[in-house]
Amino acid sequence: MSKKAVVIMSGGMDSTLCATIAVNEGYEVIALHFDYDQRTMKREKRAFNEICDKLGIQKRLNLNANFIADIGGNSLTDKSLSVPKTGLSDDVPNTYVPFRNGIFISIAAAVAEKNGAEAIFIGVVEEDSSGYPDCTHEFIEQINLAINHGTAPSFKTKIITPLVNLSKAQIVAKSLEIGSPLELTWSCYENENEACGLCDSCRLRLNGFEKAGAKDPIKYIS
Repeated sequence: MSKKAVVIMSGGMDSTLCATIAVNEGYEVIALHFDYDQRTMKREKRAFNEICDKLGIQKRLNLNANFIADIGGNSLTDKSLSVPKTGLSDDVPNTYVPFRNGIFISIAAAVAEKNGAEAIFIGVVEEDSSGYPDCTHEFIEQINLAINHGTAPSFKTKIITPLVNLSKAQIVAKSLEIGSPLELTWSCYENENEACGLCDSCRLRLNGFEKAGAKDPIKYIS
C-alpha cells in the first residue's frame, strides 16, 4: 500500500515546495485548496491547478471556505481594510486571517482520516515570516496532538512542516534544487495580474530571491 499525504496548497511558493517534497518522497498526494473569498482567490486557484498538473497530482479537493470572509477581521477578505505596504513590523499585521491555519488543518485532518493519510503537509514558516501566531512550531505540535486525540483510535497522522525553520532564501534555494515550479506560484496579497511587490508577502518573497542570488520568474508592477 502506498503512503498518503494531504498537502494544504495555497498556490504560493512555500506550500508548493511542500507538495514537491511530498511527491519526491513517494507520497500519494491529496492536494487540498481553500477558497475563502480572498482578494486573489481566482489567481491562487489557477496557480493551485497548474502546480498540481506540473507535479502530476491527480487527487485534488478545492473547498469553499467563504465563512472565513464572513468572520472578517483581515485585509485579505475585507476590502474596506488596506493591505499594508510599508514593510514588516513587530506587530501582527492585518493580513493575518484569524486562526486560518487552525481551520485549514482541522479540515485537512478530516480529509486525512477519511482517506487514511498518515501525513499532513503544510508550508508554515516561523523564522522568516509576517509573524502569524498560527505558523509556529509550538502551535503545530499542539494541534497535532488534538487531532490524534479527536479522531478514531485506529487513525494517526503527523503534521509535517519541512519549512518551519527555514529562511525565505533557503526556501528559494531548496525550490530550485529539487525542481519546485516557482514560475507557477503566486504570493501577492492584493493583485491577480502582476504582483504588487510591496505587500508583506511580496517583500518576503523578493527578499528571499535576492538573498538566494536568484531571479523571481513572476511579473511585478514595481
